[in-house]
Amino acid sequence: MVKAVFPGSFDPLTFGHLDVISRSALLFDQVIVAVGINTSKTAMFTTEEKITLISNNTKNLKNVSVLPMPDLTFKFVSSVGADVIVRGIRNVRDYEYERDIAEINHRLGDVDTVLLPSKAVYQDISSSNLKEVAKFGADISHFVPENVIKLIKLKTK
Repeated sequence: MVKAVFPGSFDPLTFGHLDVISRSALLFDQVIVAVGINTSKTAMFTTEEKITLISNNTKNLKNVSVLPMPDLTFKFVSSVGADVIVRGIRNVRDYEYERDIAEINHRLGDVDTVLLPSKAVYQDISSSNLKEVAKFGADISHFVPENVIKLIKLKTK
């Protein structure tokens, strides 16, 4: 049984994230979506809100669970007995960044990372950009699920 961890800040959850989660669910026996904190960004949502949003959008995937990740990724992977980290990549810049992080996680925690290339339709989705345009009232329904849109509207009033 291969258990994978898909870590991220998911602020907000996008269709690109959901694509990686659903594709990972087909590849691995168990997928844990690990909701972490990105200390270099200001979060719009609380960890609890993110967990609820992700859980509601993945409830049809029986081998997917969602947990808070209060520590470094390699430590979390070890604590849940996972075998591999999964990361989505949209472009060459993502690849270079994720390759470096994968090497750090491997050296610190002896865990491998699987990189899933984004489908073309999701390559332009960036959580940071979405939050910015949403603050100005742009229609982001092509990028995020409806429950995410509702919560963003509440937060940006």
